[in-house]
Amino acid sequence: MSLQPHHDGSATYVPEQEPALGQTVPVFVRVPAGSGVSQVHVRTTGDGEPRFAEARVDRTANGDVWWRADVEVRNPVSNYRFLLDGERGARWLNAAGLSGHDVPDNGDFKLVSYAPPPAWARDAVIYQVFPDRFARSAAADDRTAPDWAIPCDWDTPVIGRGPETPRQFYGGDLDGVTEHLDHLDRLGVNTVYLTPVFPARSNHRYDASSFDTVDPLLGGDAALARLADAVHARGWRLLGDITSNHTGDAHDWFTAAVSDVHAPERELYYFDLPGSDYESWNGVKSLPKLNWGSAELRRRFATAEDSLLRRWLCPPYGLDGWRVDVANMTGRRGADAYTHEVARLLREVVAETRADGLLLAEHGHDHTGDLDRDGWHGTMNYVGFTDPVWSWLRHGDDPVPNFLGTPGGVRRRDAAAVLATMNTYRSLISWRSYTHSWQLLGSHDSARIRTVVGDAARQEVAAGLLATLPGTPVVFAGDELGLTGTNGEGSRTPMPWHRPESWDRRTFEAYRSLLTLRRDEPALRHGGLRWVHADADTLVFLREAPTSTVLVLARRAAGTPVRLQGVGAADNVYGNAPALHPDAEGAVTLPAEGPTFQAWRLR
Repeated sequence: MSLQPHHDGSATYVPEQEPALGQTVPVFVRVPAGSGVSQVHVRTTGDGEPRFAEARVDRTANGDVWWRADVEVRNPVSNYRFLLDGERGARWLNAAGLSGHDVPDNGDFKLVSYAPPPAWARDAVIYQVFPDRFARSAAADDRTAPDWAIPCDWDTPVIGRGPETPRQFYGGDLDGVTEHLDHLDRLGVNTVYLTPVFPARSNHRYDASSFDTVDPLLGGDAALARLADAVHARGWRLLGDITSNHTGDAHDWFTAAVSDVHAPERELYYFDLPGSDYESWNGVKSLPKLNWGSAELRRRFATAEDSLLRRWLCPPYGLDGWRVDVANMTGRRGADAYTHEVARLLREVVAETRADGLLLAEHGHDHTGDLDRDGWHGTMNYVGFTDPVWSWLRHGDDPVPNFLGTPGGVRRRDAAAVLATMNTYRSLISWRSYTHSWQLLGSHDSARIRTVVGDAARQEVAAGLLATLPGTPVVFAGDELGLTGTNGEGSRTPMPWHRPESWDRRTFEAYRSLLTLRRDEPALRHGGLRWVHADADTLVFLREAPTSTVLVLARRAAGTPVRLQGVGAADNVYGNAPALHPDAEGAVTLPAEGPTFQAWRLR
């Protein structure tokens, strides 16, 4: 296939996906036969010193020359890039792409020898549940609303802004989640992610008052054990949500610290502001910040046999891992820079407790400096996926707030800018970290994708990208029904189980079919990524695995037909477009109508 020279970290190009320190592994670069490249070198920087080795031709197939080079995994993260030379001069090929000028090493390809994420994570399709708004079991009717709450019935409108937003209490519980797992099964997910389940003084529960028990309002410890049993009986995974950056001000650690300046809990927080005031998350006094310089905090949180990190990973709960809230701020405060130590510590404890445990970090902005270490397995990829997809598909002129509230919100951008954003963030981390990060169209902290894009057709395009690009797809409960919301609080909408007539059936079927496609096509879960076309309204890419290749077309609007050379015949596997057949010039033509999402399997 005559495209640009290409390499990525997938198995097609790096057959050894779990390299060991000291191992020498083969890497391959694909170069079109007519590109004028006559010599290829691989450049490595083991121990910080650049070295070059000549690559050799391994094979020629389908109009491409495959060059092979051997790279020593000299360091835990080993950089490499390719120097392509020939009639067009010398060009670098690294993870940032082709360049005719010298470029810094931070965009190089990376081999990572740290222990890999659990194998199941590459095939995960995650469903995010905000427990208060998902479903009420019959037992919820007998529970009394707490004193902080504004009791609501299931149809009470969500207040999107103001001091009442964390106090609206709908009474969803964990048995309610268990009762609706068949819905998740129909949708095609295989992993359930719960936002916090610990006691708190808010509906979101990120202000935990204890880490020792499940909130009785959710059904208590027994309800979590029942949910875990039901999830695991289906062969699925269950993930929890932990706040490593702060607790609530009603947490027993904090109340002890406030009540006695000599209490051992005092060192767990920062009480060094004027007037013995304390540090808190973004100045929100109900969320006092944890001080990871404290050995006692590390013991209680992680290393002790009965630590909170360990306890919930063990039977009878058996959580399969944690999503770590505000991981970007954890351990960072002024001159304190414990973030990478904390990430390493938490990963060690998770791995000791259960070898197949996942540790996923929340970042709302640039995550690239915190990955590819022996800490977080991946991140929530808001900046490298959510925001660019929003900016390409957003509808209307009303401001759309992004995750961190940039003035002016999400700007409308064409596909070239979207692609540049995605590639920039992707190029600064390893393929491993990229493919194990969560791709999401929205969450409990953002606007709903339906509100951003405006209609079912564009949401289908967004869901198509979610299902077919590398990374772990995450569906926020209710997106599959076409629910709306203009910001995080407004998007925490109760699931309309009792009003099935309100469901957008087209959107549900699109999500179900797309997730089925991902499950059925190995290239969409384990394949590489090659972009082959972008214009203002169109994105086209290939997902390539050793056994199959899928061609994907995403259009936000109708436009000019796209002609591709060298693709060959292909059968449509999503979207109902005709099969592709090369014309007399060897080109195939992709549909011009839009919005549309289409996928073909190459023959």
